Parts: sequence; structure tokens; C-alpha cells
Amino acid sequence: MSEPEKRFAPGWPGIQPRWTSSAKTGVGTALSLSSRVWFTISHGILNEVYYPRVDQACIRDLGLLVTNGVDYFSEEKRHCRFKNVPIEPGIPVYELTNTEFNGRYQIEKEVFTDPFRNVVLQRVRFVPLKGKLDHYRLYALLAPHLANFGAGNTGWTGDYKGELMLFAERDRTALAFGCSTPWRKMSVGFVGFSDGWQDLAQHYRITWEYTRAENGNIALIGEVDLASCQGEFILALGFGEIWSQAGQQTRSSLRESYERLREHYVIYWREWLSGLLELDEPRRERDLYRASATALRTHESKDFLGGVIASLSIPWGYNKGDEDLGGYHVVWPRDLVETAFGFLAAGASRDARRVLRYLESTQEADGHWAQNMWLDGRPYWDGVQMDETAFPILLVDRLRRDAVEDVEPERWWGLVRRAAGFLVRNGPVTEQDRWEEDAGYSPFTLAVEISALLAAADLAEAVGEKTIAGYLRDIADTWNDNIERWTYATGTEVARQIGVEGYYVRIAPPEGDGVASPLEGFVPIKNRPPGQSSAPATHLISTDALALVRFGLRAPDDPRILNTLKVIDALLRVQLPQGFCWYRYNGDGYGEHEDGSPFDGSGIGRPWPLLAGERAHYELAAGHESVALELLKVMEFSTEGSGRLLPEQVWDGPDLPEPELFTGKPSGSACPLVWAHSEYIKLRRSLRDRRIFDQPPQPRQRYVIEKRKSPYFGWRFNNKCQRAPRGKILRIVLRSPALVHWSFDDWRSTSDIGTRDAGLGTHVADLPSDKLAPGQRIVFTFYWLREQRWEGLNYHVVVEA
Repeated sequence: MSEPEKRFAPGWPGIQPRWTSSAKTGVGTALSLSSRVWFTISHGILNEVYYPRVDQACIRDLGLLVTNGVDYFSEEKRHCRFKNVPIEPGIPVYELTNTEFNGRYQIEKEVFTDPFRNVVLQRVRFVPLKGKLDHYRLYALLAPHLANFGAGNTGWTGDYKGELMLFAERDRTALAFGCSTPWRKMSVGFVGFSDGWQDLAQHYRITWEYTRAENGNIALIGEVDLASCQGEFILALGFGEIWSQAGQQTRSSLRESYERLREHYVIYWREWLSGLLELDEPRRERDLYRASATALRTHESKDFLGGVIASLSIPWGYNKGDEDLGGYHVVWPRDLVETAFGFLAAGASRDARRVLRYLESTQEADGHWAQNMWLDGRPYWDGVQMDETAFPILLVDRLRRDAVEDVEPERWWGLVRRAAGFLVRNGPVTEQDRWEEDAGYSPFTLAVEISALLAAADLAEAVGEKTIAGYLRDIADTWNDNIERWTYATGTEVARQIGVEGYYVRIAPPEGDGVASPLEGFVPIKNRPPGQSSAPATHLISTDALALVRFGLRAPDDPRILNTLKVIDALLRVQLPQGFCWYRYNGDGYGEHEDGSPFDGSGIGRPWPLLAGERAHYELAAGHESVALELLKVMEFSTEGSGRLLPEQVWDGPDLPEPELFTGKPSGSACPLVWAHSEYIKLRRSLRDRRIFDQPPQPRQRYVIEKRKSPYFGWRFNNKCQRAPRGKILRIVLRSPALVHWSFDDWRSTSDIGTRDAGLGTHVADLPSDKLAPGQRIVFTFYWLREQRWEGLNYHVVVEA
């Protein structure tokens, strides 16, 4: 590479780096392992491009600037109306049309990735609508954010084998930016001080021509020679470990037939889509089926097959910097299993099996999965969510029941046994609910845990582990018996106001010293200002109780479910232009502030389209198919303009044009949300089959049809109950062997019983509390056999009337 005399850009290190809008209207990648690059689109331009992994963003954005060289300056992402459509449903080749507000010019683009190289390609046509082509100057502005960082980037102008290119590198990651017609001028600078945007805004042309900017927040700019290409050209953004590798990739793509690359890219996608079920027949007005399937597949890793990130976006990215390293481009095991069920609903069982294999490789030694993780399995956050350990069991069970190849019980019993053991040792209380905020008894988490234990019991029986199978069913029955005890509140002010006997709460804190019932406790509310950060458990309602029907533990016409629906709709339902949608829970603070300013640690939670999908599944179970279809439409019309991507949240306030918030349309939260697209696909399948697609059969058979009950009531250290129902055997569940020293008469007489190894890392002892009358209590303590010591504390449980 030859390099002219260096002219270092001033203004180091540039302004504080920020990411960009999360409101994506397109995402794409090639379906080939040799192309390890992913792109996103928003506001008519490229946003984050990811390389070499789908969890590593490498640019902020890449767009075009237009001037007349004298006194006119326009930026397409700020001064145009946008239209973005795929060339056909589900094929992530996007045709963008950006028309300047005053009708001066139009920019037409086609975007996809080279299926053989790490290169994003854009075929561009600049059309003057007023004046002639030679009245305009066109510039491409690129903001590198290599390896997930906006700071510490180094950029320069130069060439690869004589072809002019712009380069940037950071931490063994490099990019090269080239054009099919040689750059007329190039420059590199520090953002906010010496970058090309600043130059053009002041001078309407490149005048600075800096050749190098080191270790900062930088931007690269190149002028397109409109005269030599007659307004039509190809932009190539290539990546590699070093600048020369990126340059070679870029040059190679530019030298190859554009039409041939496009043809191969499209062929791979058409082949994959052709293998899906035709759930989009007849086609709906705003059909998202194929776009949703493509969204799922686009978010999958090519290094760690089966690893699917939550979103190719950073929520409120324009307000986030390098401190938000992961954004949503990490793996949540819950979202991942939801994605696998989305694949299965669409008929893509091989894709679902890849997810299972990825889960197998990232399971922790004790059986659980990290709250979320980088694709290589390193935990990103350090919470534990019990549903994320239960969900993979349900995936194994479904694949086994569908007779998917290589999902025999013997092959997967190891994974299931470890996960079930973790549930048995640590449940039913979860350290975090599915909203990643609070510990306690969550109806959603309980539904998934219990379903998973029953599924694991079937797997255990299939491999000859009948004793463990029985134990797992005993635990599931015990937990199921206590769902209402832990989470169903009666006689509260909320119940009186709405006119119901009771309702399921969002979450109830664990039983423990000083708290006789979980429903008497207080729950922290995250993302709220000081003074608004806790509330009684009985004051907090969520849609999560619908999981009791979704997973088959309760009938859709159960009076307690019907009561809860009334409370949910009174407190959480909102009317949007497209129909009804729901908030996660009352008092939620995860969303924009009232004035539309971005979430900054506090805010106001907004409606979630995926919750409309969950409610639709309930309505389908209840026999209300027409209502479910209306809610499907709510999801479909929660997308942005001509886009087909589902957001995490939609704006529920009046239109606020400046922050681009419009009623019923995506907020600044994550978009797309893969979980929401999976819910949409599953709803399409459920509506076709007229039954809930992802409902495991075991809970409904056992609890709704057979109405099984447990003779046991459980006590464990994360669930130190102080009251027990009459007629139940008190089952002590410990994680180490012990002698249980107990008394019915406050130690006037005593008995001892040793625990037995129940398997799965637990030791149990059954105390005959079923013989006690109401008001009597049993007192007990422990002698730990391994440590040869007494517990030093007494515990008691009173029998209720």
C-alpha cells in the first residue's frame, strides 16, 4: 500500500462516541459460512454492521451527504423520506428509496452481503430531481466503531494494490471502504471536530483532506465521482483481521460480477425459505411470516452454530456509548429457546436442533445457563433466571416428541438431568423473573419450571430412571399445588376496586424469617426514581399469569384466571391505533420518559407487541379465535412504515416528531426483537392448527384433566415456609445429608429422622405433619452429617386451618 504524506487530523479524540437508532427497518446476512458479516438498516442508510461475529458491531452507520459545492448541504438520513422494501418476502435484499424533503434529489440503493466474502455491498443510483447531475456533489460518510467500541479507532486514507480506499482498525479488526468508481477525494477526522461532516457543513466540499486520525472516535469520508459513473456506482465495505485482508476482500467483491453475487445470495435464501411451512397462505394484508422467519435466521451466529442473539440493535443506542458493550447482541437462553420453537413452528426442525446443540455446549457445570452470554458462552450479566434453565428441557422434550433426528432420550438425558437437578436444588424461587428484575415466586417462571420437571420425568422414565422420574413428578405436583398460595392474592384493595375475588400477582418475594406469606412481602421495582422503587407484592400485576394457561397448568376458564384477566385489562391494557396492547406490569420503568427522552436508568414502560401475541394464544385456548386474529393484526401493524420488523416496545403517547415517536409505532427500544418474531410465527402456527403450538402436553393432562394433587408440602432454605396446609406431609428438601431433629410439642418430646438421597443433589426427609390439627406446629433443626455440626437455629411450621 502506498501512502501520501501524512496530514494528521486535529481534535483528538473526538466527541464521546454514541451508537445509533435502534429502530431498524432491515437486517440481513448471507446464508453461507464464508461470509461473516451482518448489516442493519435504519433511516435509509446502513447502521451497525457486525463482523466477524453477530455479537460484535463494527460501525455506527454509513450514509450519504449531498452538496452543490457552494451553499447547499443535505444528509440523507436527516433530510429525506424513506422507503425500504425487500425484493420479495423473506429475502433480505433491500431496495431503499430516499427522497429529499424538497424534491431536489432521490437516492436509490440495493443492499445485501457478498455471499463469499466479508463485504457489505450497496448498489447506488443518485437521481437529481431538480437541476442536473453536475450540479451536485455526493459523499459517503462512514463512522467506524470496530470491535464494539467507538473510541480507540484509527483511520487513514490510502490504497490497496493501487485502488483508493479508506481504512480503519482496532484490536485486530479492520475495515476497508471502496467504491466502484475511484474516490475523487478522501479524508479522515475526529468526530465533532475534523471529520468530513464538519468540513462539508462549513465548506460544502472536502477541503481538509486529512490522511490519518489515531486512537479516537473517527469518521471516514470519500467523494463519489458522479461525472465518471453517471450517478450509478457500487459501495463495498469489507472487513478482515488487518487492513490488507479487509482491502483484499473489498477489492475482490468490487471486481466480481455484482449480478452473480446477488444471484447466489438470493438462491441460498430462497432455498431455505422454500423448506418452511406455508403458514402465510392465504397472505395477510401486512404479512410478517417470512420476514419473521428471516429475522430469526439472520440473528444466528456462523461461528457458534445455533447461537442466536436477541437483537441486532442497541436500545436507545443514540444515547448509549461504549459502556453498553453488549446491547442486545448477546444470547439470552430464554429468547434462544423461544427462537427454536419459532423455527419448529415454521417447520425448520434442523435449525431448532442446532439451537439445542448450542445450548448443550454452553450449559454450566451445575446445570444452569447464564442469564445472558456472549456467543462463546462467557456470561455477560451474572443473574440466574430459573425459567432459562427450564426452557431447554422443554425444547428437548418437543424435539423428541416430534421425532427429530438425533434427539433420542439417551443422547440428551445428560443435559436434561443436569438442568432438572439445578431446578430441584434451587427452585421454585427464582433469583430473577423473566423481566430480569426481581426474586421470588413468578407465575411465569413457576409454569415453565413445573412443565420442565414433568418433561424431564418423561425423559428419565424413557432411559430407565424410574425413581428419579417419580421424584421429579412429586416436586412438580408440590409446586403446582402451591401456585395460588404463593401468587394468588385475595381480598385486597385492588380486588375490591375491580370487583373480583382475587388475582395472580406479578411476583411475590420468597418466604422467610418475619414473612409468613409471600403475598405479605414487598417487591422492588427496578428502573424507577428514588421513592418509587418498591411496592407491596399484592399491588403489582403483570400479564405473566397467562403462562399458567399457555403451559397447560390451568384451564382458560379457571375462575382465578378469569379474575386475573379483568385486573390485567383494567391496569395494563392500552388502546392503540392498531388495537389493544399491554404493558409488562404496572409501575414498569423500562421505557422512554413522558417527554420522549430516552430511557436512562429510569423511565416509563411502554406496550410490548409480543404481549399481544401471548394474549392471542390465551384467547385461542379459550376458543376466541376471532379475538386472536385481531391481536395478530396488532402485532403486524406495530412495525415501522414499510418495514417488517417487530420492536420490543411501541410508543403509547401522542406523536412526538422530533424524537421520532409515533403512537403505536416502534419506540427507541430494541428493534427487531427476535423473541417477538418467534411469538408471531408461533401464533401463525397455532391459528392454523387451532391449538397452542408450544404447549407441552404433560401439565394439562396432569393438572387440568386428571387434577393431580401432592401429599407433600415442601420446606427448603430458599423457601422457609412458616405455615403449611392441613393434611400435608412436610417434606424437608436439603442440599446436604442431615439428621432432622424435630418435635410436635416444643421439644418436650423429640424424634430424629435421617435424610435420604433423592438424587439430583438433594436429600429429603418427610415429617408427619399431616397428623397435626390446625394451630399445632412442628419444630425442627438439623445436624449436618458431613460437617459434624448442629445448625444452631430452630425452625417451625404451623398447620393452617
